[in-house]
Amino acid sequence: MRPERPVRVVVAEDAVLLREGLAGLLARFGFEVVAGVGDAEALVAAVAEHSPDLVVTDIRMPPGFTDEGLRAAVELRRARPGLAVVALSQYVEQSYAYELIDSGEGRGIGYLLKDRIVDVEEFAAVLRQVADGGTVVDPYVVRRLLRRHHDPLSALSEREREVLALVAEGHSNTAIARMMSISETGVGKHVGNILAKLSLPPDEGTNRRVLAVLAYLRSQEDRPGT
Repeated sequence: MRPERPVRVVVAEDAVLLREGLAGLLARFGFEVVAGVGDAEALVAAVAEHSPDLVVTDIRMPPGFTDEGLRAAVELRRARPGLAVVALSQYVEQSYAYELIDSGEGRGIGYLLKDRIVDVEEFAAVLRQVADGGTVVDPYVVRRLLRRHHDPLSALSEREREVLALVAEGHSNTAIARMMSISETGVGKHVGNILAKLSLPPDEGTNRRVLAVLAYLRSQEDRPGT
C-alpha cells in the first residue's frame, strides 16, 4: 500500500517567530508546509503557486492589521471552494466570519482562537479534520456570533442549544452523549428536533449538521447594522 500523501499547508502569520514555530509544529505532526508568508497578498500568491490542501491563517495582518487575513481567506474560498481554511486568531472578527464559515457549504472550515488552544496533538487533529472536509468552530466564537442582536434560534430549548454548540465544535453524537452524560439516542433526538425547528429538509448530499449552525449565521447578514 502506498503511503498517504501528507497534507500540504500554507501558513500565513505576520509574526515571524510564531510563523516559524507553527511551521515546525506542523512538520512534527506530518504536515508538509509548502510556504510561510507574512501578509494577505503573499498568502494569495502562495496559494496560487503551491495549490495547498490547507491554509492556516492569522486574521489581523499587514498592512492594516484589521481583517486582512480573514478577507483573503474568504476570497480564496470563493475562487477555490475545495480549499480547506483554518482561521487562527486572538479575536472574533464578526465582519467576515459569516462569509468564511458559510463558504463552500460550510465544509473544510475552522475558526480557532490562539489563546484557547491548550493541546498541540488535539490542534493537529483538528487541522486534519478540517483538511478532510470537516468544520470546527471554537465554541466561544459561536457564542459571540449567536449573541448578536435578537436570537432567531429562540425556538430551541437550552438543551438543544447546548447540543448545537457541541455540533459546531465538530463532535459526533457519540462524543456529545459522553460529554453531556446522556444516551446517544437522546442526542439523536435533540439533533432531529434542531433540524426540524430550523426547517432543514433531509438531503443525502448536504451536511445538515453544519447547516444547522450556519442557519443562524446567515440570518445575521441581512440584519441592519451587521
